[in-house]
Amino acid sequence: MGAALLQHALRAQPEPLRSLSVRSAGVASRGGEPASANAITALKKVGIDLNGHVSRNVTQEMLDQALLVLCMTESHRDMIELTADPVPPRMHLFREFMGASGSLEVPDPYGMHLSAYEACRDELVAAIPSIIAHLSGLPGGTIPRR
Repeated sequence: MGAALLQHALRAQPEPLRSLSVRSAGVASRGGEPASANAITALKKVGIDLNGHVSRNVTQEMLDQALLVLCMTESHRDMIELTADPVPPRMHLFREFMGASGSLEVPDPYGMHLSAYEACRDELVAAIPSIIAHLSGLPGGTIPRR
């Protein structure tokens, strides 16, 4: 959900942000699985179509090519730090740039009721402006093209 929401928000930004590609990958997911029905419904309610999404596991190639790696939880970040070589230099929690107190983690709603997915969606949406601001302020004032 985070990748789809962030990609949607970036499309409304000026270049070069608009052209960034957001990819989703899990640290312990089964590759090839569709998005859950509740994830599809939660995003459909805000006008985003998640049908056709297929899960995949994160790879070193993805990490090496990433401008920014966003993790939902500390345990996700820990898994990447343990397995990646090299560890991506720009790896953060999705809510890390908000500057607010409270948890920086976004709990995984997998297997829960729709309301948990909607709460997760809303936490992700709240963090997106701070991610876009961070991307806009990367060193050199420009985003490298890939």
